[in-house]
Amino acid sequence: MDQHERVQQAGRARQVRSDLAERDVVALATTWVDNSGITRVKAVPVQRLEHAAAWGIGASPVFDAFLPDDSIVAGRYAGGPTGDLRLHPDLTRVTVLAEQPGWAWAPAVRYQQDGTVHPQDQRGVAQRSVAALAAGGYTARTAFEIEWTLSTTEPDFTPAAVGPAYGYTRLIERSDYLRDLLVALDRQSVSVDQIHPEYGSAQYEISVANEDPVAAADTFVLVRETIRALSLRYGLRASFSPKVVADGVGNGGHVHLSLWRDDVNLFSAGPGPYGAHQEAEAFVAGVLGHLPALLAIGAPSPASYLRLIPSHWAGPFQVWGLENREAALRLITGSPGDPGAANLEIKPFDAAANPYLLVAGLIHTGLAGIAGAATLPDPVNVDPASVPEHEYAQHGIVRLPTTLAATTDAFEADDVLTTAFGDALAATIVDLRLAQVARFADATPEEIVAAERWKY
Repeated sequence: MDQHERVQQAGRARQVRSDLAERDVVALATTWVDNSGITRVKAVPVQRLEHAAAWGIGASPVFDAFLPDDSIVAGRYAGGPTGDLRLHPDLTRVTVLAEQPGWAWAPAVRYQQDGTVHPQDQRGVAQRSVAALAAGGYTARTAFEIEWTLSTTEPDFTPAAVGPAYGYTRLIERSDYLRDLLVALDRQSVSVDQIHPEYGSAQYEISVANEDPVAAADTFVLVRETIRALSLRYGLRASFSPKVVADGVGNGGHVHLSLWRDDVNLFSAGPGPYGAHQEAEAFVAGVLGHLPALLAIGAPSPASYLRLIPSHWAGPFQVWGLENREAALRLITGSPGDPGAANLEIKPFDAAANPYLLVAGLIHTGLAGIAGAATLPDPVNVDPASVPEHEYAQHGIVRLPTTLAATTDAFEADDVLTTAFGDALAATIVDLRLAQVARFADATPEEIVAAERWKY
């Protein structure tokens, strides 16, 4: 960021500050998501917004090395007490918060003191992945499904609703809460597609409209923190953890993605499998081939692997299929009235993930598939768990890694992801995952769940 850009940023911030003051906003919360998936924050009074926009808000780079429990890993590239970064809020995403009166929010990009983007800035990595898409002549549309579980107590879990899965009773039990959530998101300009009770105990899900991948990651953060704030106002605690109860189904964070070129959705009206164009097929094949490594980003908690079990619709098999909710990659062909809605759903991921790293990883592995003209194996359109294990190879069925240690090994060996992320970020992700593996090496599922339940 040079002097000219700083002057421009200050000018934009002046108008934003005026608008915020008219809406009785007194402070701006500026967030980033760390490598462990936790949303961190620095805030400034609105009177300091112009300075913050031009010169940033100081923050230590040590946050790159934070674990979910706030302990710090002394890694190869992060974890020490030296250095300083500058957080610059993205003024195009400033949002007045409906559930935090007097507050506004904006995601940040973290810069180094020399004005360049910090190598471990996760939102910057996502922005570069979108630029790589554009360089190839493509765009993408992305959306997150967000599942969460409500409790009336903490640290233990006491379900805040007792109605049956997907049951109207459960909606009635919390209809005021869900209404207020929809009102809050509408006031924050978040477009909601649907909301409903989910399968797990006191579990709900919300789906939002698709956006540019970076914007979708921003919206994921905004929606999750809005749910958290609203829940507290109702005297409830919201958990987005992959597992809230050891024998429960867990919270997912599925990602939907479609690939576009010249305003054409490459997942529809093509000659390939179920209407996919050649580029879309290659993109999906790239993601499928790199899934074990992607899990180190999309399922980054030891609790994630308590969720990734067969017959729980979590996608624990490295296969793809048409509308197959047990396949890791579910191809959705859209509806006759809206063929442009065709997309790929990636199911093994959960809300412990950093959404910016997630979209970046998907884009880079998909582009690698296109570059290599990758082709898909035959689809698996049955429940893989219904196939005898000795017939897996015959049907092309592969179980995804079942431990964080195994996915970390896969990530470290994945040249596409480690190159795209850069040496410092890739090494720090590995350092953090291995620290989590060591911390929970002898823990029972119940101990893992209890430790992670309120971290996400």
